[in-house]
Amino acid sequence: MPAYTVREWDKLAYGEGDGQIPARHADRMAGLAARSAFAGRGGSGVLEHGRHALRARGVVGILAAGDASLEILPKIDVAPGETRDHQDAAIRKRLVHMLAVALDLKIDLGVITDLAWQRETLLEILIRIFCEKLTEALRKGMPRRYVGHEEDLPTMRGQLDITRQFTRHAVNPSRLACRFDLLSEDTPLNRIMKAAVVRLLRLSRRSANQQRLRELAFVYAGISEVPIAALRWDEVVIDRTNRSWQELFAMARLFLQDRYQTTTGGAGQGTAMLFEMNALFEEYVGRLIARALAGTGLTVSLQGGRLFCLSAQDSERGLFQTKPDILIRKGGMVTHVIDTKWKRIASRIDDPKQGVSQADVYQMMAYAQLYHAPRLTLLYPHHPGLGHEGVVHARHRITGHATILETASIDVSNSTNMMTRLRHLFLSEEPMVRELAGCAYA
Repeated sequence: MPAYTVREWDKLAYGEGDGQIPARHADRMAGLAARSAFAGRGGSGVLEHGRHALRARGVVGILAAGDASLEILPKIDVAPGETRDHQDAAIRKRLVHMLAVALDLKIDLGVITDLAWQRETLLEILIRIFCEKLTEALRKGMPRRYVGHEEDLPTMRGQLDITRQFTRHAVNPSRLACRFDLLSEDTPLNRIMKAAVVRLLRLSRRSANQQRLRELAFVYAGISEVPIAALRWDEVVIDRTNRSWQELFAMARLFLQDRYQTTTGGAGQGTAMLFEMNALFEEYVGRLIARALAGTGLTVSLQGGRLFCLSAQDSERGLFQTKPDILIRKGGMVTHVIDTKWKRIASRIDDPKQGVSQADVYQMMAYAQLYHAPRLTLLYPHHPGLGHEGVVHARHRITGHATILETASIDVSNSTNMMTRLRHLFLSEEPMVRELAGCAYA
């Protein structure tokens, strides 16, 4: 199965040569991408289907259609001077790390060899991790739970279903309509796991992954096979008896549901597993900040504000609800509002706006008015042109307020001492600033 790779916002030219994609495959990928929820009104929110090339946008992941697949990787600055294969491997590793943090998964990235990171696509790596975790969990036993069961028996078991007894067996009292609980492995959780195995077996093209999945499918042979649309996610209960399955449940949701977004193009048309980088970056950063500030007396909430900008005159109905990405509170009072933006800010120090859009500033001014936080931060991914990582690049005072609006960056390509760097960035009253301004954004 030919596999092609393109990075976010880059182009992949049509052709048969290295670094190109045949037009017939490009057409299928573009058609599949256009059916994604991320495609937008024009259908080009994932891929722009140009005359001479495909251009990736702000969505990453895997598209598989026909006998080919297209991998879209995020634009993360890694390993300058290395070969393209080595850089792609490093980006895959960082993307899996971001997914692990966002989904609260414990993944040992070191067990996957450097060669595997280079040769395998993101999808195959995620399938491999899932198979290894599921195999390890099944060695300890498949989770079971009591499920309600009804059966007509010659002797009493459990409780008598009086209604069924006197309607079905009114003339045959030798059979008793029993209702009882039965300890079973055929549970909603195991049906979801089987559905994930079955689906991945159709998607995977790596022989090693296919072998692992066939072995797992054999283990789940006695579990009911339920269509993905009919799976009962709401009936899954994660408690102390099956806590170790929480990560696998999250991964199954990633493969089967729209935890970030999956698309199925119909029989023979293809399947996609896509991540909008804005949403992934927000979740990743929010969870890291929550970990970094644990035990400091500060509480961190994601999408936790939801105050309205306006109130209707003729009713108490709120209008234009706000959803700040991250709120930091102390003693119940909001002290810091953080909004994440997956885009590059300007590297020019003499640019007073640092490339920040006017719409982003207006949004933060609304947060200042509603949440009364003394500090607002627009947080971007770091790139080498910004110089030092983990610093505030610019600070401005909002006109007529004591509120400070700052721009800062976080290096997603480097997780070394990440907690320390985040604590310094968000606990320090006067963090390191490359450019300090005492006026408002224009």
